[in-house]
Amino acid sequence: FDADAEVHRLQGPGGRALEAIEAAFPGVTHAAGLDRAALGKAVFGKPDALKALERIVHPLVAEAQAGFLRRHRQARRPFVILDVPLLFERGGWKRVDGIVVVSAPLHVQRARVLARPGMTAEKLDAILAAQMADAEKRRRADFVVETGMGRRRGLMTVRRLTTCLSRASVRYCRQCVKSSSTPKRRA
Repeated sequence: FDADAEVHRLQGPGGRALEAIEAAFPGVTHAAGLDRAALGKAVFGKPDALKALERIVHPLVAEAQAGFLRRHRQARRPFVILDVPLLFERGGWKRVDGIVVVSAPLHVQRARVLARPGMTAEKLDAILAAQMADAEKRRRADFVVETGMGRRRGLMTVRRLTTCLSRASVRYCRQCVKSSSTPKRRA
């Protein structure tokens, strides 16, 4: 489940969040969905406005995630992956059996994020200020996937980890844990 993708779906053309967002922030939607730049101006640096937006979007994302989990539980999948920003900051870690943190050195992360359309150093700094430090996320994680050494290496780590976790009753894989430079607790 990709929480960011779900937010984009909810805010895209015909999305379930659009009406409530428009009511709270007039002028930020149009026929193609959400005008992200206009919404950004309405909430950036305004904690109360951001909280109002979160009160609209977060329950809808939680509902979609619950449906995803229900469908996969019924299909008896051995595990699912939830791609959730702010997992630690919003308490989502309490609802999962294991945590994989995808991590890159700060200079790599900054370069990647600043290459996105409309992103600025000021916006990135505000995003990072709202997040737990990467070192703390790594400390809390059961597994860490290093992405600072190229896509191929990161994908190899993910494949190895998913292979280990796909085996019945495997909750801890010494080889995969050792692939991280950060010691992990047993799940």
